Amino acid sequence: MRHQPAAQGPAVKLSSPQRKPSVHFVSGLVVALGFMAGPALAAGTASEQANVDVMIRQLNAVEAVARRSAELPSDGSSRYHLDYNRLAADIARIRQGLQDYLAPSRAQPRDAAELSGQYQREGAQP
Repeated sequence: MRHQPAAQGPAVKLSSPQRKPSVHFVSGLVVALGFMAGPALAAGTASEQANVDVMIRQLNAVEAVARRSAELPSDGSSRYHLDYNRLAADIARIRQGLQDYLAPSRAQPRDAAELSGQYQREGAQP
């Protein structure tokens, strides 16, 4: 009986080149975190508070990365840049909304300012 080798598929590349975060990825992350809040806030349980606390911790981490990224020197070769400062400001606003939900203040009116959602800048990065 003759032994036949197993069929092999295409080679799998295990490493990929480093990529800069895209505007779509970052804005998608912010939107996804916002959608995650909906089901959690509707629950009204102790697990709801735990879920919101997790979201706040995750937002803290993403904001810290955005603030550090804003301080990195620009290579100047790219026409468009991610506006990390605007992203960090929107993340801080989302976090504040979640914290206000956990500990609402009835004496203060709600601040109705909107998120920017636009994180692409053209030209040299400061």
